Amino acid sequence: MSTSEENTVRYEERDSIAIITLNRPEKLNTLTEAVVQGVADGIDEATASRNVRAIVLRGEGRVFTAGYDLVAMGRGGWSSPFDAPGPEPREGAWDPVRDYQFMNKNVQRFMKVWHCPKPVIGQIHGFAVGGATDLVLCCDQLFMADDAYIGYAPSRVFGTPTTMIWVYRLGLEHAKQFLLTGEAIDAPTAVRIGLVSRAFPAAELATRVEEYAARFQHIPANQLALNKLLINQAYENMGLRTTQLLGTLFDGVTRHTEDALRWAESFREKGFREVIRERDAPWGDYGERPRKPK
Repeated sequence: MSTSEENTVRYEERDSIAIITLNRPEKLNTLTEAVVQGVADGIDEATASRNVRAIVLRGEGRVFTAGYDLVAMGRGGWSSPFDAPGPEPREGAWDPVRDYQFMNKNVQRFMKVWHCPKPVIGQIHGFAVGGATDLVLCCDQLFMADDAYIGYAPSRVFGTPTTMIWVYRLGLEHAKQFLLTGEAIDAPTAVRIGLVSRAFPAAELATRVEEYAARFQHIPANQLALNKLLINQAYENMGLRTTQLLGTLFDGVTRHTEDALRWAESFREKGFREVIRERDAPWGDYGERPRKPK
């Protein structure tokens, strides 16, 4: 068993299964530089392991993950791969190229899940919100607790999906329904629209996911790798890469509009939780059990 930086991600192997666990339960497993890198490292370790046939991605505590840690992001706690020579940016200036490079670094690490030659199963309990979906939708299959929900609330203000796999998993009608509104999707709805494979009682979820993952040991590894590559290639031929390029660029734009800047500034006046509550209230508060779509 190995552990990533600051113990924010745990990696362990149980027979033929690798389990990667987001481990910031006190912060709702929000994504930081260490968490994103820890997941990427876990995928690399599982890929290299001769014993591992399938991978489970899950979260510690009461939720899978609440998305990006905006507090850490605001404090500059993220590394950037783009350090080309240039003038020192003036206060308040936005460099769209640097922003793209910064977010694209995350996309490339999330996409390790997509490219991994072994099946990766996302296990969602509690909720997966915002940037959490950029990660978990890269998994090959998703299983949810029957009281969990998933959604991209930042589509209301301050973001667009960067890996942008939503549209490929949902199709046009449902992609517009849930991305234009940011509306929360409960587990029964997610199963009905084909976003996830199955929903199980929360108390059974971990056991049922591991039972399912263990079945992959009976299929040759090269067969799994070829079938996954073939399926993924079909979606990449449909323009996934171009869509991700636009999604990552547009994400930076949405965080630097006047509406977005004023929204972020309101954290200081009202507090983070209140601002989020006001954003989500008309659609079903993400902090509570959301209303089912009509």
